[in-house]
Amino acid sequence: MNNFYTPIAVLVFCVAALGAALWSFQPDDTSEDLNGNITDSGAAETTDPGADTSRQTPMTACNALGTPIPVIRESSILENPKIVAALKDEITDQTVSSLIHDAPEDLGNSAGDRLKGMVWIPGGIGIIGSDAGPPDETPPHPVALDGFWMDITEVTNAQFKEFVDATGYVTLPEKPPELRSLKPGFPRPEQILEEFNKPGSICSRPIDSLDEIDPEKGAYSWWQYIPGANWKHPEGPRSTIDDRMDHPVVHVTWLDAVEYAKWRGAALPTEAQWEYAARGGLDGKSYPWGNDRTPNGEWRQNIWQGLFPVDDKGVDGFKSTAPVATFPANAYGLHDMSGNVWEWCSDYYQPDYYTVSPPKNPPGPKESFDPQEPGIIKRVQRGGSFMCSDEYCVGYRVSARMKGEEDTGAFHTGFRCIVTPFMLRTAR
Repeated sequence: MNNFYTPIAVLVFCVAALGAALWSFQPDDTSEDLNGNITDSGAAETTDPGADTSRQTPMTACNALGTPIPVIRESSILENPKIVAALKDEITDQTVSSLIHDAPEDLGNSAGDRLKGMVWIPGGIGIIGSDAGPPDETPPHPVALDGFWMDITEVTNAQFKEFVDATGYVTLPEKPPELRSLKPGFPRPEQILEEFNKPGSICSRPIDSLDEIDPEKGAYSWWQYIPGANWKHPEGPRSTIDDRMDHPVVHVTWLDAVEYAKWRGAALPTEAQWEYAARGGLDGKSYPWGNDRTPNGEWRQNIWQGLFPVDDKGVDGFKSTAPVATFPANAYGLHDMSGNVWEWCSDYYQPDYYTVSPPKNPPGPKESFDPQEPGIIKRVQRGGSFMCSDEYCVGYRVSARMKGEEDTGAFHTGFRCIVTPFMLRTAR
């Protein structure tokens, strides 16, 4: 009997991107202190006897889909400046003195074009991760990073078109699937089902009512593989980007993003670089601007508001991608580090990498491992997207980690690039 390839391996990437927060664990009210001792966070000391201790309790309610609302603790050890300082003190003086803090002055003749649209991210020590989210965000830990330049915005359709026009490059979603994300040694299908053996990518189909959701299919009720969907046709062959040239390019796989970056003389950021830059110097905060998601009632990110996945109210002004730089920049001058589209990082994904990552310029693990799908090669994604809801996906938090098949694109996934001083020196 032929072993037909089903859409599961194609669709699971996007399902994960929306369902990252629906972890199969329900954490208890314990946490580790800096010495690794287990403490009862529900009994944490407070200097105010009348303090609101309800903030220590994880959310346990269900959303309209009947699935648990993401368990995100509203309190964190990183709210204590002394703990943040203690974590940073773990980085040795020798390491600190070896960092590239300021932008080099002698950049060479070609640097101007390569650094166009970028901003310098000063080197230093930052706290990566969180104790308030799922296990793969833990432990919060210090990293020492050399400075680098980063795109102020996500790569736009106009920028990606310039690359395609100059090189003739064809993205993977514009070709029939080749299953490049399957690891060697794992079972491979003998044949791909005909309806999926066509150029295309993954989109979310409109849902008018929760009644349209099949409990047996779950998230597959609204995710679908659309033949003809690609970066030029985000919602399918009848859609266009003619009026969206300043929007982030989407339906770009990790492999496509790498090719674009090479053409520009750039690279994808490491996961550590991405989070360090996104925080803008605000260690331990939930968002690039602080802990209040809507300061003074102002939306600063393009995410989902309303009943998910039926009705996005678009309170932030958008129900799909937004033009880049629509929302305010963080302290480093970077836009859309929360929401709009997911962004590829260079790292392979491993859920426990933070327990073994080196303190200086962590490059990411040497191979991919997702215990949910060990046979599929996955790369890290960051930042969340316009599809992220506070009742289903909370990927717009700065510390939130996501993973995607490296050969799979989607209508809510893009990227931005970085350039390091070392890259400029070696190019001379």
